[in-house]
Amino acid sequence: MSNENDSANPDLAMFDLTDKVCVVTGGSRGMGKEMVLAFARAGADVVIASRKIENCERLALQVEAETGRQALPIACHVGHWDQCETLITATLERFGRLDVLVNNAGMSPLYPSLVEVGEDLYDKVMGVNLKGPFRLSALAGDHMQKNGGGSIINVSSISSIRPTPHETVYAGAKAGLNAITEAFAKAYGPEVRVNCIMPGPFLTDISTAWDMDAFNLRAENDIALGRGGDADEVVGAALYFASDASSYTTGSILKIDGGTA
Repeated sequence: MSNENDSANPDLAMFDLTDKVCVVTGGSRGMGKEMVLAFARAGADVVIASRKIENCERLALQVEAETGRQALPIACHVGHWDQCETLITATLERFGRLDVLVNNAGMSPLYPSLVEVGEDLYDKVMGVNLKGPFRLSALAGDHMQKNGGGSIINVSSISSIRPTPHETVYAGAKAGLNAITEAFAKAYGPEVRVNCIMPGPFLTDISTAWDMDAFNLRAENDIALGRGGDADEVVGAALYFASDASSYTTGSILKIDGGTA
């Protein structure tokens, strides 16, 4: 339902998502989870997709208890196109519409050296970070264009423009995601807006593998805000791109990196 403050401040109505249907891949934890909760609090019904159905189901119960909105948990490995198609089909069968797609699922496994990157690892990283978003955007964009419009939000990474040897495959996939953001915006406009959030270092599950002492030292020198981001700090950008607040914004890539050098 609409926020009670909307009538007092009409500007807030631009961010209202009442009765919209939002699909979030990688939606059961980290930034994806925060986007799911934010969309539901703004009035949307949500589809929570990730590879682990138990996590999706747990969050769906939380969403329905806290917001009263419907939440559909779906197991989906976005690197497999048949599962991408199942995700979109299940969404339309349940809700009859699709208004927002967030391509948030991602993976960046560690590897000892570039020469030791195997074909299987390479294909998995490309599959989840680029191949899946391509197919989901095509399916969702086609539906949205024929049914009144919508918004597609890709989640890239600062590594797409500042890659390191430790995340080369991931960086290449995310650079491709930046590129297809602009291409899809042109392909499905003016009905569908397609934008991209480019996060810097966020302290989500992935940061548990970091050397935090080294990270904090680097953050003091290389990040203007002096720290990593918290997962819920993606919410403002996500609500902007999902809602009518961004009605004249498409093909854009927005850095949320704390001022990373």
